Amino acid sequence: MLIKDWMSKSPVTAKPATSIMKAAKLMKENGFGRLPVIDDDGRLVGIVSDRDIKEASPSKATTLDMHELYYLLSEIKVGDIMTKTVISIGPDDTVEKAAVLMLRHSVGGMPVIDKHGIVVGVITDSDIFKVLVSITGVLSGGLQFAFELPNVSGSLKTVLDDLKTNDVRILSILTNYDDAAPETRKVYIRVRPMDDDKAKATIERLKANHNLLSWAKDDI
Repeated sequence: MLIKDWMSKSPVTAKPATSIMKAAKLMKENGFGRLPVIDDDGRLVGIVSDRDIKEASPSKATTLDMHELYYLLSEIKVGDIMTKTVISIGPDDTVEKAAVLMLRHSVGGMPVIDKHGIVVGVITDSDIFKVLVSITGVLSGGLQFAFELPNVSGSLKTVLDDLKTNDVRILSILTNYDDAAPETRKVYIRVRPMDDDKAKATIERLKANHNLLSWAKDDI
């Protein structure tokens, strides 16, 4: 899954000379928490967040009158407060890599830049959620089974054979090694909706033949 297939294209951006008033307005109108800052050639030079703007704005306890306040806010430019060292990613990088970088750096989104440093999109945690929803097939409902299987060739095939025996159609298969016991893996299989009798028979067969950790039904 590549960034370019999931990113928001034609991103809203600011320039170093943009006033923080205008930047704040752009964020509010578009529901963003941050804006990439670009130069005249579209290259990434920084990023500004709503938090940066709040910290640079006068306190509510200021003694400035309204005209003085607006003048001050119009004079402070994005380039004065932006973060110049930006965590970014490329359009041909994977969505998984983006998720790791966001977690590692505690950010909710990143500019996507091409090999020339030009901003071509933005990827956010909301986009990552869309990927998760898409690859799991959860919108189709059905049942999700969680197994702990030996980390050996053929262990998954035996589960799939049991599902095939009950004529169960698979929506997605995900594997996790991080939280599994040594020499095992956790496997999550989502299957299409089925009637209660068939679901019960399937669960009983899987419980009898495999280490079935849990199952859940999603009605979305």
